[in-house]
Amino acid sequence: MSSNWDWQVFLQGTGGGRTYLEWLLSAWGWTVAVSAMALAVALFVGALMGILRTTPHKGWVLVGNAWTEVFRNIPLLVQIFIWYHVIPSIFLALRSVPSFWLVVFALGFFTSARVSEQVKAGIQALPQGQRHAGLAMGLTLAQTYRYVLLPMAFRIVLPPLTSEAMNIVKNSAVAFAVSVAELTMFAMQAQEETSRGVEIYIAVTGLYFLSAFAINRVALLIENCISVPGMIGEHR
Repeated sequence: MSSNWDWQVFLQGTGGGRTYLEWLLSAWGWTVAVSAMALAVALFVGALMGILRTTPHKGWVLVGNAWTEVFRNIPLLVQIFIWYHVIPSIFLALRSVPSFWLVVFALGFFTSARVSEQVKAGIQALPQGQRHAGLAMGLTLAQTYRYVLLPMAFRIVLPPLTSEAMNIVKNSAVAFAVSVAELTMFAMQAQEETSRGVEIYIAVTGLYFLSAFAINRVALLIENCISVPGMIGEHR
């Protein structure tokens, strides 16, 4: 079978003034951009919701729980279509928003529900005495979270957060459904034009793997730098 492979397909022109290799790299750039922006949204919103779910205020707990349950119980592809078709119809000001940003928010909010669970678990894994000690020292609740709880909680949950970051890269493939020119859309269109699906999908698979693996290595480096000997989450 290998004798039938033709890797020079990537050097062929697409008819648009560029080669399939240039198109592939451009699609990879879109995948990385979507993943990076969605990860930023997921970490910020997910951390906020996870914190709210551990506060002593029932109202904030309800908000955090509601957000988490809504976004983790609706399939990602359905959320993509809701952001693309439904929300712009309700909020007319969003009709001019590019598909890229709609996918970023859909993927970011979907993943934020999972991040919320991780952050909540990390905070609850800490001894209650740490919270009480911070408050007893005269710190406000916000300061207790900022200076006492969160630094250790994020050390604990860094490994599962790494998995969520890697999942974002893989889940970004659904962006093709709303015409974002990322890797999966490239693969589908290039395969139809060249009839070289084996070469195309091997290359795309390799780039997805490379992207996710790079996140894993960077996260491992961060984990090694911030680990505290003797504490949960210490890298061994």
